[in-house]
Amino acid sequence: MSVDLATVKRVARLARIAVSEDEATRMVGEINGILGFVEQLSEVNVEGVEPMTSVTPMEMKKRLDVVSDGSKADDIVANAPNTDRNFFLVPKVVE
Repeated sequence: MSVDLATVKRVARLARIAVSEDEATRMVGEINGILGFVEQLSEVNVEGVEPMTSVTPMEMKKRLDVVSDGSKADDIVANAPNTDRNFFLVPKVVE
């Protein structure tokens, strides 16, 4: 796949980027180089290669998936003006 000058100008317009004629001409070669490299990557045989999250093998830190109250109820209501058993108390509004 390759791009031409019209495609570069169209993409620049869609991205709202001001590109001069000289810059657009230069970008055609740069973008075609990038696309050529991506096409080379598609030729690599990755059969049997597992996906990885890092280049060094490591175990991800995980927490247990358990339901809890967070043990922070006292901290949450600490700055509230009125509380009752870790609930916020608000004035009753009747109109």
